[in-house]
Amino acid sequence: MFLVFLERAFSTEHPSCSSPCGFKEMASKYVCRLDDSVPSDDEYRSSRNIAISLLRRYRNVVDRGGGDNLKEFISAGVNAYALGCTAEGLRKELADMKECGVEIEAMQSYGGNTSLKSKISSEEVDECILWLSIIFITILCTPQPTVVRWSSTPPVSDEVRLQWKGFCALIANAYYVRGMAWLPVKTLQLEQMAVVGRAEEPSVVASRMQLVFSTLEVVSPQWPRV
Repeated sequence: MFLVFLERAFSTEHPSCSSPCGFKEMASKYVCRLDDSVPSDDEYRSSRNIAISLLRRYRNVVDRGGGDNLKEFISAGVNAYALGCTAEGLRKELADMKECGVEIEAMQSYGGNTSLKSKISSEEVDECILWLSIIFITILCTPQPTVVRWSSTPPVSDEVRLQWKGFCALIANAYYVRGMAWLPVKTLQLEQMAVVGRAEEPSVVASRMQLVFSTLEVVSPQWPRV
């Protein structure tokens, strides 16, 4: 699955370098252009396109709920990891577009041709990149390499990794060793208290937990699909 994206991203027709997130793109000086439309075949051809794709999928989860929408966001995040992207690199792409007033088009609804556009907010950039960071750290918590990464650059900063590694590792251990798909929220709140001195609201912690479990199901499924 991931080889398909890698092959398309690194084709000789689009000479870019070993990773679309690890080079300075020729068109980066045009980051303030207001055209955000990204054909599906080009979603992984540049770090800017990847950032747009992730934000659109993040908004889709927030607006329409999880389930398949969350799996789509996770799959996009896993591909970004494989292509060598970093969370902070993609944050910068989104922040630059926000400063330029770029409007991002919503993903098309199943039943119509909705094409609403809206500007990027600081809050959604922070939360989208946090979700992405949790996906990256979850991949690092798998017992063996489940996704090959085309870069030696760490996907997240040391600060973020230290903040979330224990949280993700607790869930990964429950998933792999005990065959669990859920943990008590209180257990994870205690982990947050121990690491950062405060715990998030139970509903927020539960959503973070779901993100980790769903990521594990995408990169390392343990049970056959019904």
